[in-house]
Amino acid sequence: MPVTVVRLNLVEPGATPASLATRYRAALEMATYADRQGIASVQTEEHHGAVNNWLPSPFPFAGALLGATRRLAVTVSAVIGPLYDPLRLAEDIAVLDLVGGGRLVTVAGIGYRPEEYTMFGVDFARRGRLQDELLETLLKAWTGEEFAYRGRTVRVTPRPFTEPHPLLLVGGSSKAAARRAARLGLPFFPSAYLPELEAYYKERLVEYGTEGWTMMPAAETPLLHLSEDPDRTWAEHGGHFLHEARTYASWQSADIRSAVRSAATTVDELRAEGVYRVLTPDECVALGHDTYVLHPLVGGMTVDEGWRSLHLFCEEVLPRLGV
Repeated sequence: MPVTVVRLNLVEPGATPASLATRYRAALEMATYADRQGIASVQTEEHHGAVNNWLPSPFPFAGALLGATRRLAVTVSAVIGPLYDPLRLAEDIAVLDLVGGGRLVTVAGIGYRPEEYTMFGVDFARRGRLQDELLETLLKAWTGEEFAYRGRTVRVTPRPFTEPHPLLLVGGSSKAAARRAARLGLPFFPSAYLPELEAYYKERLVEYGTEGWTMMPAAETPLLHLSEDPDRTWAEHGGHFLHEARTYASWQSADIRSAVRSAATTVDELRAEGVYRVLTPDECVALGHDTYVLHPLVGGMTVDEGWRSLHLFCEEVLPRLGV
């Protein structure tokens, strides 16, 4: 059975507090509906200081999602690890793991925007060392036992629900990220289809004598929007897709490898490129993919249009996928 994901990043250019509140409430309602329909996971993410209001606080939002749902996983992909206090993050994830009964999934990356580090007064050049400390601290903290931390003895309570610890993956597209995951015996989440990096990770597992696994995007994993009339949707809402694509492109340097990387500068180029796809239900089923990622509120998409896409996917696609 394919894995089905609803992605929510709450982007809305030019938003007011009132319009953003409406969008956040709609996102929670969408998650509740998706949960009832059998969607496997809701995915959210983290960016800071974005003028289009990209979600900056994924864990409070994850808590709201866990409270609004009963079955689906809530995936934070990805948290920018070095920006967090390790002990507080250990506490927050433990509490969310208890609230959700083990349904929280955290992908820990190090980010790629120096301005986010500047905003929080964190040295971008130290991000690798900070990430090592964060991950090591989380694993020690979740045992519930005392351990040495920055020259003092500490204990983090409560212990999380999941044994031996909440699901934690190391994200990234570099050999350093793969080594870090292997050394700690944590699963690896490449940010794109990178089979050579997956092979490198497996070699490091053998070297370190640890165990792990890879959750890697497929070679083709487009962000989907469902419509009975794709031409109309591109004409009326293509600007939302392009806005998100151009935002990502403005943040990513040449060495960043991402499953959602786009070089498009116009709506027509974006449509031809295939990173974002607007499909009819029949076209969606015909993809035959192992993973379907629906992005109903992409780039500030209107809530009504987002609901149309989600209803089509859940009512006309999911039953034909065996969900």
